[in-house]
Amino acid sequence: MSDDQVLREKLRKIEALFAGAATAGEKGAADAAAERIREKLASSAATDPPAEMRFSVPDIWSQRLFIALCRRYGLRPFRYRRMHKQTLIVKAPRGFVNRVLWPEFQQLSNELTIYLSDITDKLIREEVHGETSDAEEVDEPKRLSR
Repeated sequence: MSDDQVLREKLRKIEALFAGAATAGEKGAADAAAERIREKLASSAATDPPAEMRFSVPDIWSQRLFIALCRRYGLRPFRYRRMHKQTLIVKAPRGFVNRVLWPEFQQLSNELTIYLSDITDKLIREEVHGETSDAEEVDEPKRLSR
């Protein structure tokens, strides 16, 4: 199985976890899982009115993921004019955001970050230089006394 396929399977399993999938067969059905999550959102909106919540999502890959996840569940992410690009606003029930949307986003984002980091390291190692570790830390030079 390719790295891409492994990532896709992990993402499906994370979504199935938040959808409350009961069987192994359900875990493979991403569309069914998304539908169950939309149902959870609709039922929580009845008892927990939607509130406007701000999120700070600093990197572009996580922003794209968060926006896509919101849209998948029928939410409309937006920002007001002149807001920082990293700020996103969503109107949704707080309970749904706290129990489903944000935790799912964090897990998906973590998997995506690991995947992107691995690909980046591999490409740098193969095409630029074999060493991909961080820069070494050294002591600052001693200052001259005045």
